[in-house]
Amino acid sequence: MAPHTPALFLADSPGLDFLNSVATPVGTQIDWIEDGVGLLAWLGQAELVSPNTLASLREQAMPGELDTVAAQARSLREEFRTFVREHKGRPLEAETLAELAPLNRLLAGDEGFFQLDFAKQQNGPGLQLRRTRRWRSPDSLLLPIGEALARLLSEEDFSDVKACEGPACTLMFVDHTRGRVRRWCSMAICGNRAKQTAHRNRVRKIRDTAGA
Repeated sequence: MAPHTPALFLADSPGLDFLNSVATPVGTQIDWIEDGVGLLAWLGQAELVSPNTLASLREQAMPGELDTVAAQARSLREEFRTFVREHKGRPLEAETLAELAPLNRLLAGDEGFFQLDFAKQQNGPGLQLRRTRRWRSPDSLLLPIGEALARLLSEEDFSDVKACEGPACTLMFVDHTRGRVRRWCSMAICGNRAKQTAHRNRVRKIRDTAGA
């Protein structure tokens, strides 16, 4: 069964949020896309696919088809988790393009296009240009994931991609803070744990010194 725990979106990058869709936030690993139901739920929470599209693809999917797509998504995730962990902390170079050939093949299958529609905007109602795509089969659910990964690779400085310093944490993020001083996936999770550990160590050191 796919977990009911809300997915984590702490990376400041949809592409890294996808890589973080398997994590150990409280010491036990959770995989939010362990099956087709989980994949649909994660895509909805990530706002990468509209609820209407998700409902339509759920209805048209053959038995087991969404689970197969979820397995493909997990394979893509693990491949790029390895890539990001190997290259984080420094700018990407031209030589890495060969490693990205599978992603380029995925993107080549996209049937995206632009359309004009009328919507509310900051300066009032008006025309806007909106990108959409044809969702011909459940396999197309991989396309917005591929786009999110491509945006991570092309729009972010990989020097700012970091892994959380929590000892057991597997989450990654893009550090957009001033001075690039972010250390934790979240202050509420690993940051708080680090504070508690530091406090216990200080108390222990004081007790040890007093007892010497």
